[in-house]
Amino acid sequence: MWASVIAVVGTLLGSLTTFLVQQRAADRATLRRDRLAAVTALTVALADHRRAMWVREDLRLAGADAADYEAARAESHATRSALTAPLTTLAILAPALADVAQDAAAATYRLRGAESPQALNDSREAAITACERLIREASETF
Repeated sequence: MWASVIAVVGTLLGSLTTFLVQQRAADRATLRRDRLAAVTALTVALADHRRAMWVREDLRLAGADAADYEAARAESHATRSALTAPLTTLAILAPALADVAQDAAAATYRLRGAESPQALNDSREAAITACERLIREASETF
């Protein structure tokens, strides 16, 4: 009889262990997927804002008419606002990437107020490099 009890308890413990291992693996896979989605959403938002800021500042430097500049300015405000959610999500899901993500956002924000077309292009290149660094560090983290 004791042998049967031990066998049943062993089977139950084995089943419970298998369930817990599978559950943990599923949780890790879900977290990895969510982190990847957050990085992807942030890099898309950064690219959109970088483009909008480049257009806006290029119009300003070229002395474009006020209506064109105001439309570009409104677009840049919308794209900057769109950065908030993925930046926050990434900071929560992958705190190790928070600083590099903030650096990428700050590099994109620095396109504003460029003093010349060359300075604008240099700022754009720096923002692209910062975004690439984010992607590289994310790939190493995940």
